[in-house]
Amino acid sequence: MKRFIPYLVLVIAGLWIGASWIAPQPKPNDFDVRSFSCLPVLVGGRLKPLDTVARNSLLIMRGKQTLRLSNGGKMAASRWLADVLFNAPVADTYPVFAIANPDVLGIFGWAQADKRYCTYAELQPYLAKIDDEGKTAADIEAAKRTPFHTAIYNLRNSLILYQQLKSSIQPENASDFAAEIQAYTAAAEAAAALKQGATAPTQDPRAVLTAATTRYEAQAQFAYMLVVAPPAGGKAGDWLSTGAALLRVESPQAIPAAVSAFANMGDALRKNDPATFSRAADAYADWIGKEHPDVNGRAAYELRFNLSQPFYHSMVLYVAAFLLACASWLVCPNGLRKTAFLLLVLALAVHSFGMFSRMHIQGRPPVTNLYSSAIFVGWGAVLLGLVLERMFRDGIGAACAGMVGFITLIIAHHLGANGDTLEMMTAVLDSNFWLATHVVVITAGYSAMFLAGMLAAIYVCLGVFTRMLTRETAQTLTLMVYGIICFATLFSFVGTVLGGIWADQSWGRLWGWDPKENGALLIVLWCALILHARWSGLIRQRGLMAMAVFGNAVTAFSWFGVN
Repeated sequence: MKRFIPYLVLVIAGLWIGASWIAPQPKPNDFDVRSFSCLPVLVGGRLKPLDTVARNSLLIMRGKQTLRLSNGGKMAASRWLADVLFNAPVADTYPVFAIANPDVLGIFGWAQADKRYCTYAELQPYLAKIDDEGKTAADIEAAKRTPFHTAIYNLRNSLILYQQLKSSIQPENASDFAAEIQAYTAAAEAAAALKQGATAPTQDPRAVLTAATTRYEAQAQFAYMLVVAPPAGGKAGDWLSTGAALLRVESPQAIPAAVSAFANMGDALRKNDPATFSRAADAYADWIGKEHPDVNGRAAYELRFNLSQPFYHSMVLYVAAFLLACASWLVCPNGLRKTAFLLLVLALAVHSFGMFSRMHIQGRPPVTNLYSSAIFVGWGAVLLGLVLERMFRDGIGAACAGMVGFITLIIAHHLGANGDTLEMMTAVLDSNFWLATHVVVITAGYSAMFLAGMLAAIYVCLGVFTRMLTRETAQTLTLMVYGIICFATLFSFVGTVLGGIWADQSWGRLWGWDPKENGALLIVLWCALILHARWSGLIRQRGLMAMAVFGNAVTAFSWFGVN
């Protein structure tokens, strides 16, 4: 019976992960925002579903992807965004803005605390003061800002983002947007008829047009996202804000499908009519599916990716595998070690799904920024750790894989706190085959160096704090560290050479001694120094481990410090 326990644990973990794929059902009498969540919009040059916009926005403002209300209840990000877009007076009462600096609270005359979640309505009387202090902080170099300056600068940016979201689809004070659009298009049609010599109507439409034009021009300039999809065959550059789209309309029949759909959704939300809201969202989703099936499919896939939260689930599994691998050194070695190995395999599969999903959504190699590099470093280290565990079967490879996987995903989580981690790359970073191969290969070298450092740290901990470092264990760890450093040397060197080839094709020079190049070279030199010291007999086991541990500091500096 005991031999089936590892597989039972694996099945339970798989069911736990599978449950995340089930979209949450709306609460009774609440709005069903599932179709709304999947609607694609253009932000920062990338098409993404509204669910991603909502999650990233909440992450910037609150530090989390869900909203906890004052009464203790939770609200999904997409449901919150619907209120922000269509029912601003209600959204202004949600505790969205996290303030974690006591001095910032002090300038409002509020009691100082470690953290407070504020509503827009509470902050509204102080917007001018926040704007002035935020501008002052923006003029200070980022590295020289005090905690107060950093906090007030981030708060100002969060408030600007919130205000832009409120004006993304309709003017903030619109009460019946659908009727307003009909009146505007009727006035445009009447004004066009006047130019052709028609009889003047009882009310001059030009006054209505002038007021509406001013209103929609302001909305178009301040909108955070472009929500009006072009007809079939349109490109990303053809997407418009609702204000810009309305300025091109000359008759009620020419109103774009997106404008009508979002206007109907907004009016239904304000009238507390969930059925009409769902019909409008479903109808527009069907239109998008017919006109832009590729865009619709990619948005649906990204929504599914958001719901599955692969990196969160991987983190939990990595911690569980690490604890089980450590426990296997004390009790039930075979059963716990096997369970840890199976959980690691599952965690790596989920991790791989997340990483390759990002590649599919972005249409880019796995490493495009610091966030994605942390994802890839963890993935590579776990893969190498599983290979070691398969070879030596002593729990050390599993423990290292679990720890490195967890640490790198935690790093990625904090790196992703600034919003969208799938942003578009600048042209010089998105132009070359050699760049893609360079970053992937050199990041694989980072993975190996971090794993070698973790193995060396285990050697030190076992030798200093326990009596478990036997001669056999020490020799095994030495073989592991030596082999991984050889791997790291090869990939770091090849990756650095590939970087020179890319630089030569992009800038016309192989080497320029810039910080990124120096950081990459530093890792290669440190790996070479370790190997030469080992081969020449200058270091033995302890010296190898000490240099491998310090290799993590070198890699971390080259990875983060130079950025």
